[in-house]
Amino acid sequence: MYDHQNKHNSQPRYTPLKTLEVFKAVNRSFPHTDEINHIHDQGGKVFGWLCTYVPEEILHAAGILPVRITGYDRETDLDDGNAYLYMNNCSFSRSCLQMGLTKEYAFLDGVVGGSTCDGARRLFDLWRQYIGTPFHHVLTVPRKYTENAHSLYLAEVEMFKTHLEDHLEIKITDEELMGSIELYNQTRSLLRELYNHRKKPNPPISGSEVMEVLDACFRMPKESFNHHLKKLLQELDGSQNAYSGRARLMLSGSVLANPDFISSIEQQGGLVVADELCTSTRYWGDMVEVQPGEPPLKALARRYLNNYPCARMFPSEERFRRIIETAREFKVDGVISEIIRYCVPYSHDLPLLTKRLADINIPVLSIDLEYGSSGSGQIATRVQAFLEMIEAKK
Repeated sequence: MYDHQNKHNSQPRYTPLKTLEVFKAVNRSFPHTDEINHIHDQGGKVFGWLCTYVPEEILHAAGILPVRITGYDRETDLDDGNAYLYMNNCSFSRSCLQMGLTKEYAFLDGVVGGSTCDGARRLFDLWRQYIGTPFHHVLTVPRKYTENAHSLYLAEVEMFKTHLEDHLEIKITDEELMGSIELYNQTRSLLRELYNHRKKPNPPISGSEVMEVLDACFRMPKESFNHHLKKLLQELDGSQNAYSGRARLMLSGSVLANPDFISSIEQQGGLVVADELCTSTRYWGDMVEVQPGEPPLKALARRYLNNYPCARMFPSEERFRRIIETAREFKVDGVISEIIRYCVPYSHDLPLLTKRLADINIPVLSIDLEYGSSGSGQIATRVQAFLEMIEAKK
């Protein structure tokens, strides 16, 4: 890492975080982790979900282990995915489909998606048609925050719950939903504590290490994830590790689940302290707040529609406001926007976001890449030039 290679060797020696190895082990073995295999072998249900607008708490309250469907954590041949999903769909969708077609997700008992973009919607349709997971459901997700939009999304969430109950021949009670909400809110609170460490001038954990934690969050039962995250936070509280860098950076853009990509930025001297991704802050950023006497399903629908917005949501001002708020909160010097090729929402969003950030003197580096990319020589050169520009302005 950059912070341990400065010319004076003045940084304290980095001590590996023991609990982090638990999360790394889960990620190395995914999708065939020990916990997933155990649940499947014992006759439990494992469902995959495709979008952060899917209310996981409903799945959990039904006794299901929800796991996020992700593609490969590296660039690889996608021959099967390309045969079914045309090349001008993003490589994230094609990578997920490739893993489905090659039966790497054969253990799934159900798949739940959201109609959030064309790539995700077509991925769901092809999964249902050619992979044949027993349960399928897709939620229509409004693009606005109006009263009608909230009513529509609540109806969608209610239909999802009913479909799940009919399929499993069970009844999901309000008490079970409240228990799942409490568990998932605990996850969100713990992740907020983790991010508070990143606000420090010299964080005790790197951006690539945080991505390992986030990836594991999608791949473990929340009960065990929360247990291990508490242990990691205790380690960080007593850690003498102190990362430094040439500039404090924030990541924005398309879905990202590859710690190696973040590591490639940090190796150039970028200190990645914040992010605005559906695999990070937009996933955990907002609590589910149940008002007195309110049905938990209504609180879930409100939280998921009003969460830290995706680039698909309209109007865009709320999204830009949240990004600027995050950038200021984490004292960011620059933003790196990573956009998967053919990711239309974020490509269209970028010029407007760049202008908003320029208004507060935060520059943006836009990187066009394929899903699973771990960086390249060209990306390293561009990151170096970006860091030099930021340093020249200080």
